[in-house]
Amino acid sequence: MMQLTHRLGDEFALTELDYRVWRAHVDDSWRGWTGPHGGVIAGLLIEVARRAAAGDLPVRVVDLRFLGRPTEGDFTFRATEHPVGRSTTIVDVVADQEGVLVASAAVTFGRTTPTKLPERSATHAPQVPPPHDCQIFHLPPEIVPVGAHFEIRPAAGPLPLSGSDEAWMCAWISLIPGMPTDAAVLAVLADALPPGLFPTLTTPVAVPTVAFSMHLHTAGDCLQVAGNGTDRARPVSQEVLVRAKNVSTGGGWSVDDVEIWDRGGPLLATARQTRRVLG
Repeated sequence: MMQLTHRLGDEFALTELDYRVWRAHVDDSWRGWTGPHGGVIAGLLIEVARRAAAGDLPVRVVDLRFLGRPTEGDFTFRATEHPVGRSTTIVDVVADQEGVLVASAAVTFGRTTPTKLPERSATHAPQVPPPHDCQIFHLPPEIVPVGAHFEIRPAAGPLPLSGSDEAWMCAWISLIPGMPTDAAVLAVLADALPPGLFPTLTTPVAVPTVAFSMHLHTAGDCLQVAGNGTDRARPVSQEVLVRAKNVSTGGGWSVDDVEIWDRGGPLLATARQTRRVLG
């Protein structure tokens, strides 16, 4: 299988301008429903935090807030590291466009240590057909150009805008171009499917993300990219199984939960998005 060296930072020309100051460019091909793809911004915030962190620790938690409405073009990122003891580091990152803040994130890094507690997971991958048995679903490029950067193969549940009674989707998803599956890429994949309520609709409605959180699980530890340049990310292009469901919608707000599994079955990440309903 093909070895991958192209990473998220490379795709967006992420460049260090000064001490803990970076810049990236997000072009129109990465535009989602209402602006630059939210998962891409989340992924870039994570990648900046990784580069700013002094230690070589895997990502454990991401907590992100959108502070304004981003647009395509240049983003400037500034990072501040907060060591917490010997095993944990938190990096705060803010993103602005022309001096206007558009997003902020706190990224928690934590050392892997053995304990007496047995490993467990209460969330297991659903039984679905393998990727090659699932047809590719194309997001309409005239509405969401970012769809061209994803290969989405629905594996269970209703399709978006099908007028279903069920508000959930499940699909095998990979990125185009392929990239090693590290924490930054998992953030992009967590936002690859349309909002969870879309299967219940027949026409799209604007529901931009206000807050995004993601937790990396034990299996995801091997997916991190070391701060010293050592490659510990999964080196091959491979689909992950993504299940997104709408937890609640009402009063102009909507909450979605997302789970991501490796093809081998381990739970890699869980995420939650709070969205504003504008339609």
